[in-house]
Amino acid sequence: MRDVAISKSEFLPDQSAVSKLQDFQEDQELFRYCTLPQILKYVECFTGPNIMAMHTMLINKPPDAGKKTSRHPMHQDLHYFPFRPADHIVCAWTAMERVDRSNGCLVVLPGTHKGTLKQHDYPDWEGGVNKMYHGIRDYDPDQQRVHLVMEKGDTVFFHPLLIHGSGMNRTQGFRKAISCHYASSDCYYIDVKGTSQEIIEQEVKEIAQRKYNAGSDITLQDTWAVRGRLVKGQRTML
Repeated sequence: MRDVAISKSEFLPDQSAVSKLQDFQEDQELFRYCTLPQILKYVECFTGPNIMAMHTMLINKPPDAGKKTSRHPMHQDLHYFPFRPADHIVCAWTAMERVDRSNGCLVVLPGTHKGTLKQHDYPDWEGGVNKMYHGIRDYDPDQQRVHLVMEKGDTVFFHPLLIHGSGMNRTQGFRKAISCHYASSDCYYIDVKGTSQEIIEQEVKEIAQRKYNAGSDITLQDTWAVRGRLVKGQRTML
C-alpha cells in the first residue's frame, strides 16, 4: 500500500512510497513473527488452542508529506472482519523501533472493546485519506484518548472492537511496526449484507475484480478464507 500524498511523487524512490505491506503470510521470514512463542502464549488466552493468522501487516508509516495523510482515522478492526465471535479475535502489534507521538504512535480509547461495532466511512479530511482507511462516522475527537509510547520490541494485544488509530509522522524517518490479527479457527463466517460492513465488502470486491479479475459473485468471506493460515492446533471452521 502507498500513501496517497506521496505515491505519485517523482522525488521518492519506490520503496519510500510504500506505507504498508499487507498479507505477508506466505513470506517465510516475516511469518516467523506470527509463530513466536512469546506472542502465542498471550494469543492463546484469547483464541484457545486452534490459532489462525488472519491478517498480517508490516507498517512503514512514512514521514508526513504535509497533507496529514500519514494519520490513521479512529476505527475498529472488526469493521473489516466477516468472522465472529469478536472475543476470539486478537491483534498483536509490535514496535520495530521506538514509537511515540512524534512519529505517530497508536492512540486508543480504553474500554471501548466492551462496546458495539460502529458505522465506518472515509473521514472528510482535506488532505485525503489512504485507501481502505475507514474511520468511525461521527467520531467525537474530544473523547479521552491514550497514546501508546512503545520501545523497540514492545507488544500490545487488543480486541477488534477497541477504537484506535494513529497520528501523523512528524519526523523524517519511517515508523515501523509489525502485526498479526489472530482468530480461533473455531470462529465462523457471517454474511455482512444488510449490515454496516457492507460498505467494506463492496470496496474489497471492486479491488479483487480490478486487480485479480475476480468474478462478481466473490464475497468478503471468500477474500478472508484464502488469506488465513494455521499457526497452531487444527483448522476447523475458518
